[in-house]
Amino acid sequence: MAMVTSNIGAYQKTQMMKVVCRKKERDRDHKNNIHPYKVVEITPPPKCLGIRCFPPNLQCGESVTIEGQAYTISAVTHRYQLRKGKYEPGEKRLDVLSSSRYILNLYLENLLEQS
Repeated sequence: MAMVTSNIGAYQKTQMMKVVCRKKERDRDHKNNIHPYKVVEITPPPKCLGIRCFPPNLQCGESVTIEGQAYTISAVTHRYQLRKGKYEPGEKRLDVLSSSRYILNLYLENLLEQS
């Protein structure tokens, strides 16, 4: 679930956003084009960042902000399950790296190719 937090003095106000999983409600909210993704930071050890709502057209290399930190998408995975002879969407997953780590990996890969 995505959380929006703001600090007001000594009090902390937390608002929970609803993740829609029912097909009828998803069709009603189709104009918003927001879909739930399971977000995993893949730096060792892998760390689950929860389920977040993002637009459906995310691609590798795009930057997203989660809880005030910038991450870069390394992989987008759509999993399907076979139910009653048909494949149905099961899970959407984003593998992310912190932006600084992503840039460092690109630099190191470039050095490796040059040597």
